[in-house]
Amino acid sequence: MARTAFLPYPLTGAGASNVIYLGAALCRRKFELFYPDGFEDETYLVAERSHKERAHLEWEAELGPASFRKLLARGEFRAIADAAVRIEARANLLFSFERMALRDAVKSPAGARLFASELYAWLYGPGSPQRRFNDWIEALRDLPQRKSRVLTWPVATVFGFVARPDRHLFFKPRATRKAARSYGYALAYDAVPSWALYQDLLTFAAVVRRDLDRKPGFKARDMIDLQSFMWVQGAPEYET
Repeated sequence: MARTAFLPYPLTGAGASNVIYLGAALCRRKFELFYPDGFEDETYLVAERSHKERAHLEWEAELGPASFRKLLARGEFRAIADAAVRIEARANLLFSFERMALRDAVKSPAGARLFASELYAWLYGPGSPQRRFNDWIEALRDLPQRKSRVLTWPVATVFGFVARPDRHLFFKPRATRKAARSYGYALAYDAVPSWALYQDLLTFAAVVRRDLDRKPGFKARDMIDLQSFMWVQGAPEYET
């Protein structure tokens, strides 16, 4: 996937001025313990990047803007929902209980229609990112719920990340918050998704990109690299 311009948001927000640069350096060194060549490391490309990039390419083939519009126009809401869930499942980004809750929520015609319509609007529709994100959050809140709630940060952010990794970041709260603490970024958090907190997350990503761009092997291609960098800092399998 060719590198494109991304992270159009400015370095603003409460956390942007609070980065501890020793923390930033330590985070980079931790990444290098596992992947010495940074984002060009062959093991990194296999272990962290390939499955996320593959999910994006599958999304582009099945649910890119033109294909998505055609499916909506034909009223194939269930096909859209099924494809979205299937592509995410192959990347294995959500917890199993989140994926199960989402599958249950889009089984009904009404649930599939709401999900498909608002997902398109969030990813490709007109209007400000803030309004589109807020509408997407409301749609997830309104989807049918059985055993588990659908509206979580991972569900709210995973499809933007898969569809448009040039702009959107996947948020796994526990790992990403740990990464922010290690980095020295004061990341705001609430369990309930909101635009203000998502924008702060994007600011954190912008700070990380700015810092890493100066280092050989760490020029991020897109949000996949930045999310992977954060994941290495906070995920249990990377504890040192």
